[in-house]
Amino acid sequence: MDIKALVADCAAKVEARLDALLPGEDVAPTTLHKAMRYSLFAGGKRIRPLLCLQAAKACGGSEEAALNAACALEVLHTYTLIHDDLPCMDNDDLRRGRPTNHKVFGEGIAVLAGDALLTEAFAILARVPGNERYDVGDYVAELAYRTGSLNLVGGQVLDLEGEGRRLSLDELRAIHKGKTAALLMASVRLGGMSAGCTAEQLEALTDYGHDLGLAFQIIDDILDVISTPEVMGKSIGKDAREQKATYPALMGLEAARAEARALTASARAALEVFSAKRREPLLAISDYLLRRDY
Repeated sequence: MDIKALVADCAAKVEARLDALLPGEDVAPTTLHKAMRYSLFAGGKRIRPLLCLQAAKACGGSEEAALNAACALEVLHTYTLIHDDLPCMDNDDLRRGRPTNHKVFGEGIAVLAGDALLTEAFAILARVPGNERYDVGDYVAELAYRTGSLNLVGGQVLDLEGEGRRLSLDELRAIHKGKTAALLMASVRLGGMSAGCTAEQLEALTDYGHDLGLAFQIIDDILDVISTPEVMGKSIGKDAREQKATYPALMGLEAARAEARALTASARAALEVFSAKRREPLLAISDYLLRRDY
């Protein structure tokens, strides 16, 4: 499978739909909409939408039925990036090779752009058609649960509170189950739900998203040690400078790589409930994420 072509095709479809869904830069208040679009269309591989669309197809659904869910995920993800970069959080100057949102528009507008994107994500999600097993209420409840205080936002809190402390591996996993894995779990679950997946399929996708999300974070931690700002498009080495617990810091680079490989293998095994043809793209994505260099 040509995974790069699959990634590019997904990005093109998602960006075209996002352009149609989001207010244009000329719509008042123009500063806010410019700030929202600045970060939303700054590039990126659109991994969460890709997972959503391919999970839908694995469950026998269509990309079209899942496309608004995929867009909602990317819009929400973008809000988290804007807020993560703020001085009160990670205090980053660079994101996807460009100045971060607050560096261009100021902190106040950056906060409000993130707020607006978070709200818009649920408006977009509400447009996903229901089916015999799931309706709009199920989609909204799913995304709210995975990204609220018990998961994504809660993981960010644990991350902030863990700075400067020597965390255990279990504490680190708890941070990244919320901070990273929860949104990847929501991505594949929403894709499956849009296709009317069975309970067995949804459980398999949940396990896949969980393990894939943890592996994804480990690779991020490794790249923060070994990569460069030019390759990554963002600041590197900040974890060590801010005394954040990371997988390489706790385990060493080689053990962290081995853990990422083991989690990826576990994610792949979770997909055995699907036919070989239907699970192939999700398997390819897991390998792609494991081997990525940015």
